[in-house]
Amino acid sequence: MSTAIAQPPPPQPALSAPQRALRKLGLLRDIDLALHLPLRYEDETRLVPIASLRDGSLAQVQGTVRESRIEIRSRRQLLVVLEDGSGSELLLRLLNFYPSNQKTLAVGATIRARGEVRVGFFGREMVHPVFKAVAPDAPLPQALTPVYPASAQLPQAYLRKAVASGLARANLAELLPEGTVPAGLPPLRDALLALHHPAAGSPLDTLEDHSHPAWQRLKFDELLAQQLSQAQAQAARALLRAPAMAARTGALREQLHAALPFTLTPAQQRVVAEIDTDLARPRPMHRLLQGDVGSGKTVVAALAATTAMDAGWQCALMAPTEILAEQHFRKLISWLEPLGVGIAWLTGSRKGKARTAMVERVASGEAHLVVGTHAVIQDDVAFARLGLAIVDEQHRFGVAQRLALRSKLEQHQLEPHLLMMSATPIPRTLAMSYYADLDVSTIDELPPGRTPIVTKLFADSRRDAVVARIRQEVTAPVEPRRQVYWVCPLVEESEHLDLQNATATHAELAAALGAAVQVGLLHGRMKATEKATVMAQFSSGQLQVLVATTVIEVGMDVPNASLMVIEHAERFGLAQLHQLRGRVGRGAAASACVLLYTTPLSATGKARLKAMAETNDGFEIARRDLDIRGPGEFMGARQSGDALLRFADLAEDSALLQQARAVAPRLLRDHPQAAAAHVARWLGSKSDYLKA
Repeated sequence: MSTAIAQPPPPQPALSAPQRALRKLGLLRDIDLALHLPLRYEDETRLVPIASLRDGSLAQVQGTVRESRIEIRSRRQLLVVLEDGSGSELLLRLLNFYPSNQKTLAVGATIRARGEVRVGFFGREMVHPVFKAVAPDAPLPQALTPVYPASAQLPQAYLRKAVASGLARANLAELLPEGTVPAGLPPLRDALLALHHPAAGSPLDTLEDHSHPAWQRLKFDELLAQQLSQAQAQAARALLRAPAMAARTGALREQLHAALPFTLTPAQQRVVAEIDTDLARPRPMHRLLQGDVGSGKTVVAALAATTAMDAGWQCALMAPTEILAEQHFRKLISWLEPLGVGIAWLTGSRKGKARTAMVERVASGEAHLVVGTHAVIQDDVAFARLGLAIVDEQHRFGVAQRLALRSKLEQHQLEPHLLMMSATPIPRTLAMSYYADLDVSTIDELPPGRTPIVTKLFADSRRDAVVARIRQEVTAPVEPRRQVYWVCPLVEESEHLDLQNATATHAELAAALGAAVQVGLLHGRMKATEKATVMAQFSSGQLQVLVATTVIEVGMDVPNASLMVIEHAERFGLAQLHQLRGRVGRGAAASACVLLYTTPLSATGKARLKAMAETNDGFEIARRDLDIRGPGEFMGARQSGDALLRFADLAEDSALLQQARAVAPRLLRDHPQAAAAHVARWLGSKSDYLKA
C-alpha cells in the first residue's frame, strides 16, 4: 500500500520593490487603495501657447523640437528649443539627462512639457520639466492628474495604476441608510471618483484645502467609523464583568484620609466620588483622570487603591519611567506602608533574587499594591487578585501594553478596573473623538499654596545673564536654600543637531558658579543606582543645581526648586515644556522658568514659546498644542503610531464630528449590520486600537 507524500506548497513569488512599498504604506486591500487620496493635482487638461507663458507660472505646452544640443558650461547640459507657432520659442534645460532623453527630444519630435516658467534675458525657459513625446493630434486628459503620497520605491505612475485598479475593484456600494449622511454630500462612489479623477475645470482650491463636498463626505464617513468603533468597544466592555468594590466605612480609606497632611480640594473630592461610583459597579471602569501638573492626581489614585484593597483586591500602578515610578513608590510608601499595606516594586533594573522575591509577593497576594514600569506586565508576573490597574501618563504606553495589564485577571473570568491618568489635558474636540469611549474625570484646580510660575524667554546670546541669575538664586541668604534645574535636550554631541550636551553644560556651570555651589548631573544613560543617588542628593538639598535631560520631565517633586532653565527650548514639544515647567513652583518661593532659544526660530518654535510665555493653564496649552501638532502626534501611542484620522481635522471639522456622534448610536441600534460593515471598510483591524 503506497502512501502519498505531501508536496510542499509552491514557493510564493518574491515581491517587487513597488509591491513592498505598497504594503509598507498599508495598501493591502482594494478599499485601502481606493481610500489612498491625492495630496495635490497637476493640471494636464490644457495647453498654454508659448507666447502666453508668464514668469513663475506652472504651465503645460506642446511644440515641435527645432533644436537639440549638448553644451558644456560648468557642467553638461541638454538644451532643447520648442516652437508651437505662437510666435515665441521655449528653451528646455536638462542638467541631468540620459541618452534616451536625447532620443526622445530629437529634432522634429512633438513634445508635451510641463514645468515652471522662467523668463530671462535669453527668453522663456523651463529647467527640468516633465516631458513626453506625443502625436501632434494626441488628445488631452479629461481629468486632473492626481499626485499621491508615495515613497522612493513607489513611482507615481505605478501608484496611479494601482489606485485606479483598486478603485475599480473595490466594493463602494452605499452602506449607510438613507437619512444618515448629511444633506448635500455625494454618494461615496461619486466622492471617490471626484477626488481621484477630478474633471477638467474642477475647483483646485476646494480640492486641495479639503473643503470640497467630496472631501466632506470622506471626512464624515471616517469620523462616523471612529465613533461607531468606540461605541462598539464601550458596549463590549459593558458585557464584561469586574469586581464590585464598595467603599467600606472605617477601613483603609478613612485611615489614609486621617493620615494625609493636607485636605483634598473640592475638585479632588469630586473625582474621587466619580471613581468610587465606577468601582462599586460589577463592570470594568474605563476612566481617564486628567489634571494639570501638580493638581494632585497621585493622592486620588491612592484613595482609589484603598477602595480596591479594602475589598480584598490587589492594585497595580504602572508608570512609563523609573524616575516617575519611584516618585509614586516613595509617596505611596509614606502614605500606605504605616497603615499595613504591602507594596512591591518592579522595574527593569530590579533583577535577580530581589526581583524574584517581589514577583513571589505579587503572586501570593502578600503585595497589595504593585508599583513599577513595563516590568509589571511581563509574562512571569502573575497577580493573585488584581482588581484595579492604574496607568500614569497613559499616552506614553502602547495599546498592547495597556491590554496586557488588563489581561492579568483573566484567570478569574473578570477584568480589572482601569484608571488612566494624564497631566496633558485633553482638548474637548479630541475627547469627543479619540476618547469618546472613555469616562473622563478632571481635576480643574490646583491645591492651595502652589505659587504661579513666571515664564521668560531668553535668546542663547544672553546665556551669561541666565548663569548670573542662577548664581543669585542659589546664593540668596534664605532658608531653605533655593535650587535650580537646567534641562538639556541631549546627552552627547550629535552630528546632526547643534545642541549643548548635558555633560558639557554641567562642567560649564560648575566652573562658572564656583566650588561653593554643588552642581549635579542626571541623564538617561546613568545606572539606576547612580540616578537614585543624584535624585536623593537634589531632593535633600545637597545639590543646589541639577543639570539633567528630560528624564526629569515627570516624577521630580522638590519644593525648594524655584528656577528652571530649559536650553534649546524651541526643540521641545509644547506638552513637554509644560511638564518640565511643572517641576518648579511646588513650594512657597516665587518660581520662574527661563526658556533659552536659538535663532532663527521656525514658525512652530515661535508658536510654542509664545504659548508658554502667555499661559500656565494646562488646558489652554493642550488646546494650542493640538492646533500646532495635530491630533495624530498629540495622541502619541494610543494608535501605536497609526493616526486613526487621516482625513478629518478636529479643529476644522467639529461640525462633522458632532453629526457623526449624533448618527452613531442610532445606526448601531437600528442598522447594526450596516454599522459593522462601515467600521470594517474604514478601520479594518485598527478598531482594536480603541479598546485600550
